[in-house]
Formats: sequence, C-alpha cells, structure tokens
Amino acid sequence: MTTGRLPSSPRVTASRRPARPAAATAGPAGAPRPAVAVIPVRRIFAVENRNYFLLLGTTLFLVAFGLVMVLSSSSIESSVDGEGFFGRFIRQGFSAILGIPLMLVASRMPPRFWKRWAWPALLVGGALQLIVFIPGLGLEHGGNQNWISIGGFNMQPSEFVKIALIVWIAWVLSTKEELLGDWRHVALPIAPVAGVAILFVLIGKDLGTASIIVMIVLGCLYFAGVRLKFLAVALAGVSLLVIIMALATPSRTERISVWLNGCTAADYSNLCWQVQHASWALAAGGLFGSGLGNSKAKWNWLPEADNDFIFAIIGEELGLIGAIVVLLLFIVLAIAFVRVLRATRDSFARITTGGVMVWVIGQALVNIAVVLGLLPVLGVPLPLISAGGSALIAILLGIGVVLSFARQTDRESALDQGVAQTPAQRSRLLASNRAARR
Repeated sequence: MTTGRLPSSPRVTASRRPARPAAATAGPAGAPRPAVAVIPVRRIFAVENRNYFLLLGTTLFLVAFGLVMVLSSSSIESSVDGEGFFGRFIRQGFSAILGIPLMLVASRMPPRFWKRWAWPALLVGGALQLIVFIPGLGLEHGGNQNWISIGGFNMQPSEFVKIALIVWIAWVLSTKEELLGDWRHVALPIAPVAGVAILFVLIGKDLGTASIIVMIVLGCLYFAGVRLKFLAVALAGVSLLVIIMALATPSRTERISVWLNGCTAADYSNLCWQVQHASWALAAGGLFGSGLGNSKAKWNWLPEADNDFIFAIIGEELGLIGAIVVLLLFIVLAIAFVRVLRATRDSFARITTGGVMVWVIGQALVNIAVVLGLLPVLGVPLPLISAGGSALIAILLGIGVVLSFARQTDRESALDQGVAQTPAQRSRLLASNRAARR
C-alpha cells in the first residue's frame, strides 16, 4: 500500500487561478467562441440611497394620485366636449408615460451632462417660446398666448423654459462662486437672460407663469449664497414690476378687485363665479368628502376643475382629510429636496436642487392659496396633480435632474467615509468625482 499526500494541486490551482470566462471556452468543434459583451446589470439597477427613494417615491405617488383626480374631475367636461369620458385622462396618462421614463433617464446622468447642455437647453427653450407668437402655430387659451400646436400636439414652452433657466443659472452662479460678492457678477449675466425669458411670457399675457419664473430666479440666487441686500433690491424691483403689470390690463385689475373686495352671493361675473364655486366645493366636502367621483362642481359648475382648481375637487370628494393628505405629500416632497440639498457639496447641484424645489413647492402653495382665496386668480396648475402634459413632463424632468444629484451624493459619501474598496474601485471613484466637478 502506497502512502503519501493526496494530490491537492489541482484543487489549489482551481481555487487560486481565476476561472476563464464562458465566452472564451472552446465550442463543440474545439474552436473558440466569439467574444460576448458584458453589461453591468448590477450597476444599472444598483440600490440608491434613502434620499433618492424618498424623492422618487413621493413623486410617483403624487403622479398616480393626480391621474385618479384628473379622471374624476375631467370626465364630465371631457364628454361634453366630444372627447369621451376618458379623453383628458388618456392625454394626461400619455404624458405620464413619457415623463416618468424621461425622469428615470435623467436621474442616471452625471452633473457634467447638465452643465454641458445648459446653454443649448436655454436657447431651445427660448426658441420654442417665440413660436407661440407665430400665427398658425401659437394658441390662445383663457386670454393667454402661451401654447403652440405642432403636428396635432399641444405644448406650453414656458414650462420647459423653467427647467432650462434653472440649470443655466446654476451653471453660471457655480462658476462665479468666488465672485458673488460683487453685484455685477450676479446682475450682468442673470438679469438680461432671465428678464428676456420673463418678458416673452408676459407678452403672452401669462402673469401666473411669469410670477413663478421670478420666484425661481430669486430662489436660485438665494441658494447660491448671494448677499441678502442684493436679493432685497431685486425683490423690490420685481414687486414694482408686478404691480405695474397687474394694473396694465382690465382683466388683471378685475382679478385683484375681486380678491380684495370679495364677491357677494348675487355676483355671478366670470371671476366671482369661479372663486365662489371653488369655495362652495370645498365647503361641501366637509371632513370626509362626498366620495371619489361624486363631485357636483365638476358638472360644468367650476371652470378649470381638472387644472387650476383641481384642489377644490379634491376637497369636495375627499374632504378636509384628503386636502390635508395632499398638503402633507408636498411637505414630504419638500423634505426630500432639502435632504438632497444638504447632502451635496457641489454648488451647481445645490443651486439646481434649490431652484427645482422653489418651482414645485412654491407653485403648489400658490395654486392652493388661489383656490382658498388667499391670492387672486393667477392660472397656475397644481404640480404633478393638475391636468397638463407639458407641466407634468417638465416637472418630472426637473425632479430627474435632482435625482441625479441624489445618486452623486452616494459616491461622495463613500469617498469621505473611506469605505473599504479595491484600488481599481477607488481609482474609478476618484476619477468620477473629478469629472463631475469640471
């Protein structure tokens, strides 16, 4: 009988030597197989951080809730207009189908992508805004010349001007971060471009959208760290301009008069009609509401029930509890924005996130204030909920940009905390952070 050690070299060799990839193994005839591209599926579907999922989950919930409320609030008017009960709902659903994948694609882009496309996006948005004044392409709705129709599709270019302006302002202010103490480095690049964008919207008589753009510009300046005295001067100038524009046309003067003096029960003028029926719808909802789909105001009693005044339908059908839930959802959305804003060290990401937050949350507060009678009627939709394809797609794109920053903070925190990594992983991480800051 022969004694000795068992032959273990094959096992040791197999455990230490890396296995050959399946693509390089020989085929049945002994010939090598063709090379196969390897797709990093795990990296594509990698788990993101809590800020990412908080912002994404709240956004998707608001979009789904908005689709339900658009279906409920628009079914009667859509049928009367010959579009069938589901006509407006289908259009809104199609916009959501386009907007959500666009948001997810935008969330995968690095910050340098948005910096590179800041100028082209602004120029394209400005060109689209000019098309509204071309006869045959521009459309008028509610006295505002702010829509275009191309190939049977209607869109509102000013919604895309908002996100383009946010990214451009963030890029400019982030490159001048060390010079923001000098008012010339703030006013000279920002004021002409933002002023022209606001002027184009005002020429189309859309004071509500122009007010939101002014709010966005001031928000970006604040989150950039511009001195408060500069902001105070800008705010005073904007306030004077808003007063002049508000008194420039009889319709705006009438809106302000209705807001200041109120309406009597016997006053059935156009603006009083809308304000009164919004208040009656909210009052009819009570604590628990009349039930989903049981609104009476949507039976052609409340103009723009599925758009600017959809919050009144929410209050009527879902009651005070439903209205409070909507407010809480926007509070959660604001918290998600703030968490992303605080987690990033990149000034470009901070300014952009702040601008999108002011846009979405500020516009929501303005819309709800109008429905409650705290502000005059401005024609501003409720973000992510009101009917309007352009507004929904543009806001989803803006949130997608913020989601891309939320993903970027994961790599920054991993670098700061010194997570155990291989040299190759550490090299790729450092190169990615250097490229993101260019």
